[in-house]
Amino acid sequence: MFDNLSERLERSFKILKGEGKITEINVAETLKDVRKALLDADVNYKVAKNFTDTVKEKALGQNVLTAVKPSQLMVKIVHDELTQLMGGETAEINIDSRPAVILMSGLQGSGKTTFSGKLARMLKSKKNRKPLLVACDVYRPAAIEQLRVLAEQIEVPMYCELDSKNPVEIAQHAIQEAKAKGYDLVIVDTAGRLAVDEQMMNEIAAIKEAINPNEILFVVDSMTGQDAVNTAKEFNDRLDFNGVVLTKLDGDTRGGAALSIRSVVNKPIKFVGTGEKLDAIDQFHPARMADRILGMGDIVSLVERAQEQYDEEEAKRLQKKIAKNQFDFNDFLSQIAQIKKMGNLKDLASMIPGVGKAIKDIDIDDNAFKSIEAIIYSMTPAERSNPEILNGSRRTRIAKGSGTTIQEVNRLLKQFDQTRKMMKMVTSSKMGKMMPKIKR
Repeated sequence: MFDNLSERLERSFKILKGEGKITEINVAETLKDVRKALLDADVNYKVAKNFTDTVKEKALGQNVLTAVKPSQLMVKIVHDELTQLMGGETAEINIDSRPAVILMSGLQGSGKTTFSGKLARMLKSKKNRKPLLVACDVYRPAAIEQLRVLAEQIEVPMYCELDSKNPVEIAQHAIQEAKAKGYDLVIVDTAGRLAVDEQMMNEIAAIKEAINPNEILFVVDSMTGQDAVNTAKEFNDRLDFNGVVLTKLDGDTRGGAALSIRSVVNKPIKFVGTGEKLDAIDQFHPARMADRILGMGDIVSLVERAQEQYDEEEAKRLQKKIAKNQFDFNDFLSQIAQIKKMGNLKDLASMIPGVGKAIKDIDIDDNAFKSIEAIIYSMTPAERSNPEILNGSRRTRIAKGSGTTIQEVNRLLKQFDQTRKMMKMVTSSKMGKMMPKIKR
């Protein structure tokens, strides 16, 4: 997402490179290019115009410091305005009451049902809540079954009434069920249509009135561009929802919905979906998204994902093994598992400043670790614990067992040996720095 916009904005800022100061002429030329880049990214015309007008006003009022180049100053101003355009502050979800009720809304195909499962999983693991998923889409044949499968995958209960065609009553009964059985979070998945119609609007408005939800989320497919913004406006006029969820941000979307929707409906984007897997959900942070749009990466989100998988006791155990040069292939496997849990590899790499642009045309397969894992799993327990015993005949057997070549096995062993030496050096260096402090 945003790859084309990022490139276009970078080209726009080059107009100011080499300039000694910001003038009305070079700013106008730069912002003309910026506005065109925004429009090409499917940003609402009024939003794009207001954005560039604001940036121009702020840029012309700035005195460029000797240490700051005009292009750098313009990047900062555009970054700050992009952040404001997308909401400024991170918007939290309101789930303070128990049970808290979240009502999902949106068109058919926007990803409501999948997102309901993702949200239940996230709030269960991160907020220690006990969710109940509720199937109120009584029209789409596979909707109830889809929610049931998702509920089983994340080990969360699901409420449905197969014989009922009254979504208002189903939602009311589900809340009674939650109160009776101690579930403190109710997520109501509702029906959608291929387009906005009066029947759907009346139905979801009736559900809202009957259950008085703490939070109404409008789920929209970001691939639909400006249509997403127009649909959001129609839903908001009827429901007055609390926040927006943008799904399919990992797809080939131009990003216009993310940049326009806040300005048009004046409601925050609260979550984004970044893939099909149930852990592919992120809270929306306007400043971090502005970083990514401008090619600055998103180190904070990368660190947060790493921290979610961080186990302090495991880290201490590994540190001791590394210090004694006992790090083995079992430890290596556990580290690979932690990296895989962090999410899509290309998405992770794009969070590192400067890397996103470099890898945009490179296909990074999520199965990149498969051959490595196959080689390690083809080793005996003794070989995994003592890589030093891997002689020529053992390596040949491992290559045959893993469906790889002897060259691939040798390459992995060489890389593992280098990694182990480097880790020991880093650990020894840290211990050395600590010694003077201990003596004092």
